Amino acid sequence: MAIEVTVPDIGDFTDVPVVSILVAVGDTVAEEDPLMELESDKATMEVPSPAAGKVKEIKVAEGDKVSEGTLIVVLEGEAGGAGDAPKEAPKAEAPKSEAPAAGAVPAQSTAPAPAVTDAGFGKAHASPSVRAFARQLDIDLAKINGSGRKGRILREDVTKYLKSSSAPVAAASGGAQGGMGIPPIPVVDFSKFGPVEDVEMPRIKKISGPALHRSWLNIPHVTHNDEADITELDKYRKEMDTHAKENGYRVTLLSFVIKASVSALKQHWEFNSSIHPDGDKLIKKDFYNIGFAADTPNGLMVPVIKDADRKGLVDISKELMELSKAAREGNLKSKDMQGATFTISSLGGIGGTSFTPIVNAPEVAILGLTRSKMAPVWNGEEFKPRLMQPLSLSYDHRAVDGALAARFTVTLKTLLGDMRKLMW
Repeated sequence: MAIEVTVPDIGDFTDVPVVSILVAVGDTVAEEDPLMELESDKATMEVPSPAAGKVKEIKVAEGDKVSEGTLIVVLEGEAGGAGDAPKEAPKAEAPKSEAPAAGAVPAQSTAPAPAVTDAGFGKAHASPSVRAFARQLDIDLAKINGSGRKGRILREDVTKYLKSSSAPVAAASGGAQGGMGIPPIPVVDFSKFGPVEDVEMPRIKKISGPALHRSWLNIPHVTHNDEADITELDKYRKEMDTHAKENGYRVTLLSFVIKASVSALKQHWEFNSSIHPDGDKLIKKDFYNIGFAADTPNGLMVPVIKDADRKGLVDISKELMELSKAAREGNLKSKDMQGATFTISSLGGIGGTSFTPIVNAPEVAILGLTRSKMAPVWNGEEFKPRLMQPLSLSYDHRAVDGALAARFTVTLKTLLGDMRKLMW
């Protein structure tokens, strides 16, 4: 039985590069075994096999771009096994690359990657991210010998070539180079001054780095700092957390901040908007999806709590725990990181007094949290010790002005200062 495997639902992404094919023609795979890896601008995604069987044909090659429904692999189902009842896949659509169409001569895993039409890149065997990196540095991949599997050129190969080359480096939009007319930072051979070692960056940082750089270059950032009195809120949080631990989850300050942020966003809708592509309008959003920065062994990831306005503190706390665990274990799906309207980045468990979080475009604002501290606060008659929470609100000055940012922060600190208002 022939089983056509197509790209499953990968969210709103289209034309996603195939960065690695993990099987070869003739391989036997089990249901859910990974067949290949796709790389969007936010994450790397594995495409699992929908059934057990033997790989009959591979319809795409590394470097091809695919979308939901693109035919990628044909399996021969195993008799009497999972292959007899394959999961129904979406109807295949023609690949949006030079991959063979259905019925054409099947591509073998040992075949070279298709010729690259980019000038100066020849037939170099490299992933799209490495091609982009080399293009930013104005380096011809055809001149580099790859050290990866089947001669694949890795990012470290490009870096080594750069160190050994005296060719000038072009201005770039990422890494240490300049962009948008900014002079590049000169390349320095640090080995002249002492021992050095090239340490490969985690894939997540390679992907998110250019996106953060793009946001920083395109958005006029301003950061507004303030403090919220969370003395009473923290007492209530600890009571909730004691009960939560008995039921297998935790209640952190972030749950309350998410709840308060939604209320503040409803009162100041500009912070829940995006700038229209024509630059003359704001896109007002009537839904509230809150992203939160999660620190993982592989780098920073931003899961999203969907429809946070419809969820209570307990539901938000449970979802925070589930998404954070999935992020740490590398099990987040692309849909888990899409659709945020506002993001919160918390460093409270580590320290700090304030910082400037980078707005996650196309959002127009991001809230940063650092460690709370006890401080003497004047109540009109005397100083009293109060637990104060620093707030750092970065915003896109094209969509939000300083006065509105101050009002939003006052609303937020008022909500956090009186937890009863969070129940309204």
